[in-house]
Amino acid sequence: MSTEHFDDAGVYRISEGLAVVQTLDFFPPLVDDPYIFGQIAAANSLSDVYAMGGVPITALNIVGFPDTELPAQILSDILKGGAERVVEAGAVIVGGHSVRDAEIKYGLAVTGTIHPDRVVRNDTAQPGDVLVLTKPIGSGVLTSAAKLGKMPVSGLAEAIGVMIHLNRGACEAMQSVGVHAATDVTGFGLIGHAFEMANGSDVTIELDTAAIPLLTDTLKFAGDGCLTRSYKSNLAYIGEKLVSEGVDEGVDELLIHILGDAQTSGGLLIAVAEEKADALVTALKTAAAPCATPIGRVLEFDGTSIRCK
Repeated sequence: MSTEHFDDAGVYRISEGLAVVQTLDFFPPLVDDPYIFGQIAAANSLSDVYAMGGVPITALNIVGFPDTELPAQILSDILKGGAERVVEAGAVIVGGHSVRDAEIKYGLAVTGTIHPDRVVRNDTAQPGDVLVLTKPIGSGVLTSAAKLGKMPVSGLAEAIGVMIHLNRGACEAMQSVGVHAATDVTGFGLIGHAFEMANGSDVTIELDTAAIPLLTDTLKFAGDGCLTRSYKSNLAYIGEKLVSEGVDEGVDELLIHILGDAQTSGGLLIAVAEEKADALVTALKTAAAPCATPIGRVLEFDGTSIRCK
């Protein structure tokens, strides 16, 4: 496969009917509980295979750990959390590698399988498509708020539930219905990943900001300065290819910052033909996706990549 448009994972064709999907991801803790951190990191790593429409089959642990400073039980709990998510995905951990590090880091290298003709790419959205999102936005803001002591850890329960939720059901739903394109929403934020889809597909994506679901209190804590630093670089990268109607016309600048903020283990952003949109929403609800919300549409390219209204 081409690497020109930053697909979520690499795909290698083995035979006429079989290809492997490969990806890896790891990062430092964003919650204090090591078991939950392991779950989040594993779900995040598995997500790239799901975004391509694949089925994870094996995973390798990737670990950085300060073993002379922290008890081994912390690492054990991280690995236990990661293993739980891998088992839930129907895959198997077959090994891994660890290094001594000054900071904890954890994630997975994941291998999945897919029929070459069923690969879902992020650069094949078509004008007329409806955009459907499968998880609410706000994990970056809320985990930042907890780290800054502006909310109790108990306030993260909703965000944690969303982050550990596998995109397995969403993947199965989009494959059952048949869609044009998809990507998962992670480090580049919703706007950043939508931009990659728009840029790769030579289309304009219009986002209905009022329709985009947010985790509880996301706006409140974003207003308190709990955005991650990533929103600035993500929005700066897109630059003039992002057009907003502006605060005076109803699109709040703070909301744009939230939509550009990094997400961890976010949902799938799916481009589906309009006549199949209702079927996709129904399939996603049946699969118990955290949300199944149409949030925009794909337009003919008009010189702008992303329009927020």
